Amino acid sequence: MRTRPESFLITALVAFALTGVAAFLYGDVRLGAHDPVGELSADEQPASRTVDEADAWFAAVRPYCNPVEVETRLAWNEPPETDRGTMNAAACYALAGKIGLARQAIERLPQGRRHEAAGIVFAAGHAVADAGDNLAAGPLMELVVEYWPNHYMALYHAGTAAWERGDRATAEDYLTRFLEEYGAQDDWRANALSMLGRGGG
Repeated sequence: MRTRPESFLITALVAFALTGVAAFLYGDVRLGAHDPVGELSADEQPASRTVDEADAWFAAVRPYCNPVEVETRLAWNEPPETDRGTMNAAACYALAGKIGLARQAIERLPQGRRHEAAGIVFAAGHAVADAGDNLAAGPLMELVVEYWPNHYMALYHAGTAAWERGDRATAEDYLTRFLEEYGAQDDWRANALSMLGRGGG
């Protein structure tokens, strides 16, 4: 028969052992639940960080988004491996007139994000169209409409480009769709109506 001190010692040792096991298991659960930030993949990083990196990349390569240099530059300085990086690559290719490569980049994105890429492509090329060079901006704007069918300003510029190159059927399609989406009574609407031969009303 054990004495009281022996029983107390055994009880204390058992309690200590159980406490240690619990701490070990609890510690494992907590470590498993919180991966270090440094081990996150690029797409798991905070959104603002990946966007900033992709936009910084685009700012650096934008001077090379031209027909002569774009493919070599993007092969040497690849975009970040994020959705935003792919969108910016599409914009760069589109600015360079490499519409096929821009489309390939957009197609690599999830279906639900392709219209976002179209928006970035539009933003990159809008200044060219607003400066009056609709013919140069036309293919880019048609790419935007391909993935964002009711983007009214892309419809307008795509229609204007088609009208300027003498493709009246395509111009009518784009400009009619523009008028369906755009309700403001302003010069954009008046110009579209004029090209369609409907006067200013």
